[in-house]
Amino acid sequence: MPGRLRAPTGRYGGKTAQERQAERRRRFLDAALDLFGGALGFRATTVAALSEAAGLSTRQFYEDFRTLEDVLAALHLEVNGWAEAAVLRAAAEAADLPLAERVTAIFRAYAGNLAADPRRIRITFVEIIGVSPRLEEQRLARRAGWVDLICAEAGEAAARGEAAPRDYRLAATGFIGSVNGLLHDWSAGWVDATLDEVVDELVRQLLGILRPPGWIPRG
Repeated sequence: MPGRLRAPTGRYGGKTAQERQAERRRRFLDAALDLFGGALGFRATTVAALSEAAGLSTRQFYEDFRTLEDVLAALHLEVNGWAEAAVLRAAAEAADLPLAERVTAIFRAYAGNLAADPRRIRITFVEIIGVSPRLEEQRLARRAGWVDLICAEAGEAAARGEAAPRDYRLAATGFIGSVNGLLHDWSAGWVDATLDEVVDELVRQLLGILRPPGWIPRG
């Protein structure tokens, strides 16, 4: 595969080369969300099909990406970034609420962000799986980031006396598997429940981890 073509410089149509490149990249990513996250899927998509869907040429594709895997990698990080931003906003807004309400707000934000567009769920839980060692490493790194977030929230809850003090990393890792599996199965139509019911079940599971039987909250 030839290396990337050298990007043009100067202004054209009132836009810089960097602005035009950013617009092209956006169009490729939007088209990839449609194709990778839709009926076709990543593995059946070609560079020619993606370029046509983006309204651009294959030459322009190679100015911005080396392979379709690069596009999937960028899209996976972007979809995760959208969900993370929604969670952090919800966590900040719910910072002063009781634990159960905080956890509910956080999971409603996460699930709502992904479920708002089924293509995001497919990118996050289906298309990224088994593509290559590089993308598997990226997927696990993003998963570790979610584990870190849960551990941080659990640690803060324990410090306030709302949760049992312990190392939550192992439990959080297992819980993330439940989150991913349940949301995927719900989106695929294998779970007969509303999204609110799915979130409520995840909240119950997490509260059961944070507040095990026999533990008594402080205050």
